[in-house]
Amino acid sequence: MTFLWVALGGALGTALRYAVNLFFAERYGTSLPYATLAVNVIGSWALGFCSQVLYAKTLWGVPLALVVGTGVLGGFTTYSSFNMETLRMLHQGEVARACAYASLTFVTCLLLGAAGVLFGARLMR
Repeated sequence: MTFLWVALGGALGTALRYAVNLFFAERYGTSLPYATLAVNVIGSWALGFCSQVLYAKTLWGVPLALVVGTGVLGGFTTYSSFNMETLRMLHQGEVARACAYASLTFVTCLLLGAAGVLFGARLMR
């Protein structure tokens, strides 16, 4: 049953990621991978938050943090797209742009992940 819940969460996360891709492509174009940056930053914060808030909660006996963290957020965030977009920029000779994008992603996701953990921990006090 746990496997099914995680799979359903993953399907929801993947659908949400696709919606974010459509939103950013329509409004900002695809010259920069805004959607991938957005889902990874949002997902980093959300996973940090969920790790603090949902750890002890269950949904029909299944840990909610597993469904949301591994399922929804695992389907929502996307390292593989980040990797391919960075490699595409490098292949096109946009070394500075690729380095800036990779650095921005790493630092922002790390900071927002920590912020999510702190916010969730504070909320649970």
